[in-house]
Amino acid sequence: MASALMAAGPVQAAPTAPPAEAATVSHVQNQDQAALDAYWTPDRMKNAKPANTINSGWAAEGRSVLPKAGEQSVAKAPKEPAAETRATAQTTVPRIGKVFFTQGGQNYVCSGNSVQSGNQSVVATAGHCTHDLATGWVTNFVFVPAYNNGAAPYGKFTARSLVSTSEWVSRNDISYDGAFAVMNTLNGKTLAATVGASSIGFNMARGLTYSAYGYPAASPFNGERLFSCYGKASADRIGGTQSQGIPCDMTGGSSGGPWFVGSGSTGTQNSVNSFGYNTQSNVMYGPYFGSSIQTAYSTAASR
Repeated sequence: MASALMAAGPVQAAPTAPPAEAATVSHVQNQDQAALDAYWTPDRMKNAKPANTINSGWAAEGRSVLPKAGEQSVAKAPKEPAAETRATAQTTVPRIGKVFFTQGGQNYVCSGNSVQSGNQSVVATAGHCTHDLATGWVTNFVFVPAYNNGAAPYGKFTARSLVSTSEWVSRNDISYDGAFAVMNTLNGKTLAATVGASSIGFNMARGLTYSAYGYPAASPFNGERLFSCYGKASADRIGGTQSQGIPCDMTGGSSGGPWFVGSGSTGTQNSVNSFGYNTQSNVMYGPYFGSSIQTAYSTAASR
């Protein structure tokens, strides 16, 4: 049974096909900076639920489906991870931060990273942190770079546009669980000018070694610090997705956090934290950054 970072849910029939307009891959956000600054108080940020499950739109015959974001897992607690799978606490990285948003009237949290683009304003995150088949595009979307124990040292960047893959938006295909947010300027400066930006790569070799970062918020973590895992990627031999897995015990809230090629946070970003299986302890999967996710990125980078 698969889940976004270790939660699990009941088996259900595949949903009916979404309406044609659901294939839209981008959404304009028109929310005021002052209003979102006021909305995302320290208490709201601290109490936002980890987006540790994706919606039940991802389904295929004979495959388990997932509960909507925020529902409780029915899986047994995972076994104590081996030392090499444990996420380690990190000092903050200006480019990496937390993503906050509202979906279906509930506040949620994911992770994200500033990536290089012509507009200097793009954040990479997971598709399930931007869109849900049942509720549509999320609202109140902000990116807080270098979040640490409630502190927002670079402020809260608001989104002017959200972009995901057509495969994710139309049917929640977990293989394409990537998305990008185009951020507004803050204090007259772009996101990249404020915190820097990582290089980003597409259609790279499979089986690379990655450093994955994020803010895991589901137990045993609390979402207040940045963590990282490191390991060689392997194919998904359980669910047959195109995603790759690395050894890692990060939980919900780390969704959307960046995967960097090599050791540390200075490499090229080439995936994001996406999901895990409750039948396979301590493996984190991330989507392969192929042509579809590259198209979503190109759309965001041109806005």
